[in-house]
Amino acid sequence: MSTVAAVELVIVLLIAVSIVALVTSRLKIPYTIALVFAGIGIDLFHIPIMGVIGAGGQERLLTPEVIFVLFLPGLLFESAINIDVAHLRENLRPILLLAVAGVALATAITGYAIGTFLGLPLVIAMLFGALISATDPVSVIALFKDLNANKRLAVIVEGESLFNDGTAAVIFQVILAAAVTGQFSLTEGLRHFVTVAIGGAGLGVLVGYAASHITAQVDEPRIEITLTTIVAYGSYLLAESLHVSGVIAVVAAGVTVGNYGALFGMTPRTRVALWSFWEYFAFVINSLVFLLVGIEVHVSEMLGSWRSILLAAAAVLLGRMIVVYGLSPLSALFGQRLRVSWQHVLFWGGLHGSVSIALALSLPVNLPHRAELLTMTFGVVAFSILVQGLTMKPLLRWLNLVEGGGEEFSMLKARQMALAAAGRELSSLAGTHFITPATERALAQELEHERGEIETGIRGMQEDTPGLVDEEVRVARLRLIHAEQSAIQRAAIEGAVPANVAEHLLAGAAERIQKLTRS
Repeated sequence: MSTVAAVELVIVLLIAVSIVALVTSRLKIPYTIALVFAGIGIDLFHIPIMGVIGAGGQERLLTPEVIFVLFLPGLLFESAINIDVAHLRENLRPILLLAVAGVALATAITGYAIGTFLGLPLVIAMLFGALISATDPVSVIALFKDLNANKRLAVIVEGESLFNDGTAAVIFQVILAAAVTGQFSLTEGLRHFVTVAIGGAGLGVLVGYAASHITAQVDEPRIEITLTTIVAYGSYLLAESLHVSGVIAVVAAGVTVGNYGALFGMTPRTRVALWSFWEYFAFVINSLVFLLVGIEVHVSEMLGSWRSILLAAAAVLLGRMIVVYGLSPLSALFGQRLRVSWQHVLFWGGLHGSVSIALALSLPVNLPHRAELLTMTFGVVAFSILVQGLTMKPLLRWLNLVEGGGEEFSMLKARQMALAAAGRELSSLAGTHFITPATERALAQELEHERGEIETGIRGMQEDTPGLVDEEVRVARLRLIHAEQSAIQRAAIEGAVPANVAEHLLAGAAERIQKLTRS
């Protein structure tokens, strides 16, 4: 593909992403899942996009290089810089239990089940178990934020996903070497795993720490954001060149920059710019990944292999179920019990995505059963995103893991605001003598009665669900800060406040907004 064609393709994909975003803003389905549906539609109806995809073209866009080198470092870094290390430390035991021991156990269970169900050689089946054990719950995390779900549960789900990507990649490499050479040593495999994992983590912390000290000497947001971009992609490339885990290096570097460099080496103005940049960057990358996943999932191929895909999905769910329900009680031994309802979410919310696809595509072309492994991988990814992703919201509601009555509370608040507007209009009508005093009193009495019923309902819901009050306070604070910003900008324009003072105050206000939106 030429450079011009590549640029044109990205623009067309971004147009498709924007259309999906506009449509899903009015629908009640997760945005990422809608992107997968859109991609499937492009492929299913042979919609031509720059003559490359959707029109019978054979050029595959989701190559391992595109995912691992272009997409994955940015996605991991954005998630890592937004992870609060204090929250991570509080939940580190269950996260590591699921992300290390859980991935190894899921690989073994899924691989053995696949080998039994489909009659594949054990080492080939284990390869599939390793590549499919990485989770990518982007849409689940977004759903948690939309529904105001439990924060600790969200940290565990996101933290496990961050760390199990690296674990899955390392285990995959160990098993792949055994499949290619025909030799496997458990001792050598464990040594390689520990070396690669610890080496990647150490390198990431070192790069993040060094970059944090450099940014502390600079007070220019554009330069500091550029340095974080270098950290994200440079730590991955450096780790891979040193034969340690690039995925783990990016996560470690991101956590270091987000919790050390951003707090002690950046001004409030830079931190706001940094978070905004990475938020947008991750949005674009995530959107492209999910759209391309939908395009690459060729429905005709999936239908032709429906039996093996369903058996593979069953094996994956079996492995995930045993891992979550089997290992979760162990976390209680360390004083961090996971509620049974949380275990249900961890089990069903273990979606699979780009990492699994990249690992599958990186299989040697001459590896036996490679085509079958690719088909099963794309099929399981599609199943997890579409079936599990679409059913997560009802599951969270059924388990009472969202702040109850959110929609009903919003309707009462909206009705309350509408009644306030009606009251103002009634006063205006009476003031202009459009209605008589008797009519005004009658209508005012009706409005007051309805207003009283609504206020009673709101008080009852707030007493039953304290989280509704917290959210209302948060939103109100955001409105107040926006009002402060508007007043500061107006004062600066009118010359009442010096420009440098206004800039400092606006940066502080923006930082408070960022903290409120991240909480």
